[in-house]
Amino acid sequence: MSDRSAIEWTEATWNPTTGCDRVSMGCDNCYALTLSKRLKAMGSPKYQADGDPRTSGPGFGLTLHPEALRVPYGWRSPRTVFVNSMSDLFHARVPLEYVRQVFEVIANTPQHTYQVLTKRARRLRQVADRLEWPANLWMGVSVESTKELSRVDDLRRIPAAVKFLSCEPLLGPLDGLDLTGIDWVIAGGESGPGHRPLDEQWVTQIRDICQEAQVAFFFKQWGGRTPKIGGRELDGRTWDDMPNRPLLSAG
Repeated sequence: MSDRSAIEWTEATWNPTTGCDRVSMGCDNCYALTLSKRLKAMGSPKYQADGDPRTSGPGFGLTLHPEALRVPYGWRSPRTVFVNSMSDLFHARVPLEYVRQVFEVIANTPQHTYQVLTKRARRLRQVADRLEWPANLWMGVSVESTKELSRVDDLRRIPAAVKFLSCEPLLGPLDGLDLTGIDWVIAGGESGPGHRPLDEQWVTQIRDICQEAQVAFFFKQWGGRTPKIGGRELDGRTWDDMPNRPLLSAG
């Protein structure tokens, strides 16, 4: 857990689990996988379990950290928290009872806002009716290409108070994107060695769909060799819409 985060759309991160496995093209240059290798080499105790080399890697084996469940109770000031920046809470090897424990912590700390993001939208939908959904939990799915648009349909069917999409790394146009029932969309390009390019038209397409549907739109970055090298302006300005706040105009 880091008490502060450099991620533009959140304030802190909390990792009650670590590790993951590749499930789609958006995972190909996973920053968390690269970081886990460094943390394993540094001796960090949370990153000593190796994953399957075909889908994961050194230090990135799926691991539960029950001791981390106490961390949010120690935060004095309210904050927005990205849950599992180094994992996926809805990974098949995370027991449903453990997900319930994470949700219980969230419910017990209503002064904070929690953002949970998954690529495993099918499991999310399948277990949603067996979970108690706190009002301070925002639930999102990653949608990096049209191949993953079905994740939006799965998200629509769960009872989260706020539903959002993370279109990052955006790998192509999202033709046919339907934002019915969606409250927030984040878009951004890939960064790091081997990053895949981002076309401006893909971003403006999503921005315009959000504007038409009156959905909050957040543009995180253009990407490149480093996350900030390309900046984050679109049409000469930044786009920092958040749910439940007045929307910025395209005009």
